[in-house]
Amino acid sequence: MQPPRLLLLLFLLLLLPGTWADPEGSCKLYLFQTFTFHNTNFVDISAWATLEDIVFAALQKYTWKILYFHPWVYPALPAAEWENLENLFRVYVHNFILSLSADARQYQTPYPFVAQCMAGCELYPNRTSRAFVYVGYNGQDFLTFDVDNATWLFCQDTSLSRYVQAVLQNYTAFSELVDVLFNDTCVDDMEVLLRYGKTALERQEPPVATVFARTPRPDQLLLVCHVTGFYPRPISVAWLRDGQEVPPGPELNTSAILPNADLTYQLRSVLAVAPHDGHSYACRVRHRSLGTRSLLIPWGNSEVVLIAGLGAGLLTAVAVAAITMLWVWRRRKHQQMEESESRNSILSKEA
Repeated sequence: MQPPRLLLLLFLLLLLPGTWADPEGSCKLYLFQTFTFHNTNFVDISAWATLEDIVFAALQKYTWKILYFHPWVYPALPAAEWENLENLFRVYVHNFILSLSADARQYQTPYPFVAQCMAGCELYPNRTSRAFVYVGYNGQDFLTFDVDNATWLFCQDTSLSRYVQAVLQNYTAFSELVDVLFNDTCVDDMEVLLRYGKTALERQEPPVATVFARTPRPDQLLLVCHVTGFYPRPISVAWLRDGQEVPPGPELNTSAILPNADLTYQLRSVLAVAPHDGHSYACRVRHRSLGTRSLLIPWGNSEVVLIAGLGAGLLTAVAVAAITMLWVWRRRKHQQMEESESRNSILSKEA
């Protein structure tokens, strides 16, 4: 009996990394694998799968069992199919280590070395899609699989890359299977997982932003906008000068979006300005969790105005309160004097 197509998809994806752009609005299924060959006797293995940016499954290091990190993952397949997947992966890992170790001996590859793979598919809002398979060696691109033409291409022209390319290209059954899975089934299977993980994928955490300044030298001021704690990943951060957005340029430097330990994200945007240039600056943050609103965090003159206005308001409030208390005290004193005079007049008449 042939293994189910999702089982085969997950198995092949876990076999075979790279880096590429991820346009906003697309849906992505990634599967990663890393083999670290420390020496001829010890190989460290890690493999994991992500739906969007959620790690939903991974390979346990020593038992080679699949771990499920969310309650919605395991019901996506019957238990027997997950068991078959584990068994297939164990066979693959064993054979992969033997094969790569033999190649290392043949080409006298120095230890340690690292083999990495990434594969998956991406679905765009217009319902078009693309699939990909990347192979890396010691942190560099090594091979890619042209899904449209079912052809392995090397990224670096070396004797080792030509050898591995020839081996994979001659293994036509494997290439054809990869071609069918990625062209015909990857997106369908990803949509199944998207339905199961809908609640987790729709989680929203609003950003928290702070603005502060640094002075690396007397003639330069660095305004830093630190934005953290947001989810999902897409976000827009811009600097406003006198209410107008600062265009990209050498004075503007925004970091990559980085993960936090609590499964949210953070970034920094730094704007270099001249001290006391007379302009007002503010950091504007837009994010899905904020809806149509934006965070606007001012710095400089606008901040000083806010603080000065707050001080003046407090002084006014204190003055009003003091006048009111003085008036109330005088009013009560006057009433007490009138009551005392009235009592004395009554006592005098009675006498």
